[in-house]
Amino acid sequence: MAKMTAAEAAVHVMEKEGVTQLFGVPGAGINPFYAALKKRGTMKHILARHGEAIGHMAEGYTRAKAGNIGIGICTSGPAATDMITGLYSAIADSIPILVITGQAPRARLHKEDFQAVDIERIAAPVTKWAVTVREPAQVPRAFQQAFHLMRSGRQGPVLIDLPFDVQTTEIEFDPDTYTPLDVFKPKASRAQIEKAISMLNESERPLIISGGGVIIADAAKKLVEFAEIVGVPVVPTLMGWGSIPDDHPLEAGQVGLQTHHRYGNANFLASDFALGIGNRWANRHTGTLEVYTKDRKFVHVDIEPTQIGRVFCPDYGIVSDAAYALDLFVEVAKEWKAAGKLKDRSAWVAACQKNKRTLLRKNDYDNVPIKPQRVYGEMNKFFGKDVRYVTSIGLSQIGAAQHLKVYNPRHWIDCGQAGPLGWTISAALGVRASDPTSEIVAISGDFDFQFMIEELAVGAQFNLPYIHIVVNNSYLGLIRQGQLGFNDLDYCVQLSFDNINAPEVNGYGIDFVTVVEGLGCKALRVFNPDDLPAAFAKARELTKEFKVPVVVEVILERVTNIPMGGDIDKINEFGGAIDLAE
Repeated sequence: MAKMTAAEAAVHVMEKEGVTQLFGVPGAGINPFYAALKKRGTMKHILARHGEAIGHMAEGYTRAKAGNIGIGICTSGPAATDMITGLYSAIADSIPILVITGQAPRARLHKEDFQAVDIERIAAPVTKWAVTVREPAQVPRAFQQAFHLMRSGRQGPVLIDLPFDVQTTEIEFDPDTYTPLDVFKPKASRAQIEKAISMLNESERPLIISGGGVIIADAAKKLVEFAEIVGVPVVPTLMGWGSIPDDHPLEAGQVGLQTHHRYGNANFLASDFALGIGNRWANRHTGTLEVYTKDRKFVHVDIEPTQIGRVFCPDYGIVSDAAYALDLFVEVAKEWKAAGKLKDRSAWVAACQKNKRTLLRKNDYDNVPIKPQRVYGEMNKFFGKDVRYVTSIGLSQIGAAQHLKVYNPRHWIDCGQAGPLGWTISAALGVRASDPTSEIVAISGDFDFQFMIEELAVGAQFNLPYIHIVVNNSYLGLIRQGQLGFNDLDYCVQLSFDNINAPEVNGYGIDFVTVVEGLGCKALRVFNPDDLPAAFAKARELTKEFKVPVVVEVILERVTNIPMGGDIDKINEFGGAIDLAE
């Protein structure tokens, strides 16, 4: 045993749990913890500019690699409350991050001390566990429990709040004998998997719905293997995108109201059975349940027991980690195939692939100002299969999901459920901190880009290069499109103004090139669609030369309506669809 401060013991626990990278902002309430970090000197730290950005950087870091857990650190009061959006985004998408906050000394918690706030209760609804540790000797075990909870069952974030005097008190702790707690993950039984495959085999036009849980469980290869054995097409959800390559002959397209493909919706509407693995039947995927569930049966496999039946009652439910379930799915399917028990699905697969070839959307527009579809079409041509895309919310996310191609798990990194504006820059920096070699391309609309734009300076300071494509229509585009149903309201959604300092962008307002360069990064502006490939190439060169984020601002036409609708069988294409002959 050794004497050390509780903060030092916490740092030892983090080391033993595999932590090497931190994101944070120091302050008076958390300085003892930073002192412990400096004393150990074993972890890298990236200094954010805003409390919310800390959480999103930690998210990006976690999402980029299986086994990662992003760590965010900040001081008490407003810094801690700024972090709440990051925790909400993380829990909404089952992302484990650990947030460590400073707090006023215990004796002053009830005396309205400066920057003292009950962050334990504030964070409780958006975490798996939020705790203010009031006894110094409990600090190492609180951290041990945090890592256990984050990794067990449905993963998610934890917040540990440390009063100042708790951090500084000496305790007895032996780091040499510390061992992480075993992670708990429920496992499907063979009987359950046999029943699910039997139900799938009885159907005529089955689909597999691959959710984000497949990627979280690092089970994408197993999913593809299972699909290939049974010969069943796969629909990836937005969070499961990349679990099967977009060019795989069994990939059947995304389904939904917004982030979907025409062929994906058509294939789903033609199906009579869906096996959902690691998905949550999100409303942007399903639309109204009357349409989504009509004339088809469902099996739902999910790691969280209370998720089964939450949105609608499936015909059969299995509580299991996706990886464990897919191990058995593959095992049983191989046995059934060897015994000649599996149906031939070639005609059904051919029908899905015909839809994939013919039910497409146009993206080769030559318009000036540029149509957003052209931007994504050029991105598909320029960036290779190994690119990592990062994006958050808005027409930019929706258009990108409808037109881009993704070929690998964790190469579409997106806040699917919470959708906070400003997420993209911070998350991209977290992804870069996790992955120093891959090409990373972030996508934002001009409004998302303005939220926490100051975090670009973090990329410049810590040499975190990536390409950020900003599609600028100077509008709250998704909100404007939503207002079409209110007699074309178009109210309070205009971002345009005449910038007296930048006549080149008059009518669009902000001179993003100047702002970005003032933050220590590089920027390009594109007006003509034919110039997009050269701009992408230049951006790539600049990231390599200067090791900073490089922004490519694309001036779009002001109004573009992106295909979406109120139900998966009633999508308004706004004239952008094409049908190709055989």
